[in-house]
Amino acid sequence: MTKPCLGPLPPPASVPSAIPPLACDCHAHVFGPYAHFPLADERSYTPPENPAARFIAQLDATGFARGVVVTASVYGTDNRSLVGALQYAPTRLRGVAVIDSNASEAELDSLTLHGVRGARFNLYQEHGQKVYRNGAGLDDLRALAPRLAARGWHAQIWVHAPDLPELAPILRALSIPLVIDHMGRMNVARGTGDAGFQALIALLSDGAAWTKISGADRISATGAPYDDVLAFETAILAANPDQVVWGSDWPHVNYFEAARMPDDGTLIEHFWRAVPDATSRQAVLVHNPARLYDFPL
Repeated sequence: MTKPCLGPLPPPASVPSAIPPLACDCHAHVFGPYAHFPLADERSYTPPENPAARFIAQLDATGFARGVVVTASVYGTDNRSLVGALQYAPTRLRGVAVIDSNASEAELDSLTLHGVRGARFNLYQEHGQKVYRNGAGLDDLRALAPRLAARGWHAQIWVHAPDLPELAPILRALSIPLVIDHMGRMNVARGTGDAGFQALIALLSDGAAWTKISGADRISATGAPYDDVLAFETAILAANPDQVVWGSDWPHVNYFEAARMPDDGTLIEHFWRAVPDATSRQAVLVHNPARLYDFPL
């Protein structure tokens, strides 16, 4: 039995007033209701219920019109909770599923019709050990890449940036759009000159990959307001501002201490400092997500 983790803080009382229309939070998870969408028995953490209605309320409170729901590792390859969320708010939500090489053509077609536009692959390791249980791996990605490309999907890669120098040639050869999760979960102590981070920058610079400005709370050494992460975000935007999106990572799973749970208002204010000009914010929050996730403008 895994240890129950905390739920998110209440929605912030205020956020920057200039969040543009059609802004999209490009990374969130939903959980439950567990009577309908139970968690996998084998999992790394146990989150409280945070179903689709609560995520929509979070979007409304923070001023975001749209969101992207990603199947979390605690569901394995069971995407029913994701599909339930997409059915709850089909015009406002898109999805990223977790599938393995056994997925049928009918399953892929059904997920596409419901608004799924990508598949997530768990390549995240530390010291050679997988960090989170479940998920699809590199062999699944290789097998699925042509089928995903045929449907216009991308591959969302959950990877530790220091592993990118070895993985980047393999990923490039797949000839499918790539999205590197959470800025490669960089350790800020390694600095922006780290070979792994520079491999991410190279993927962005030549258009081989996108990335999500998300998870600043998880890589910061100093804590809120996460200013030690700004140099990494600045480098990412300089590399290719047309292939960057932003995500809150709501409801901030796998936190067990209330003092460390991030406030979404603080995360949005951090984004405002990372992306100080209105034109770039419009790109990252509106136009880039519309292209990547097939939202109308």
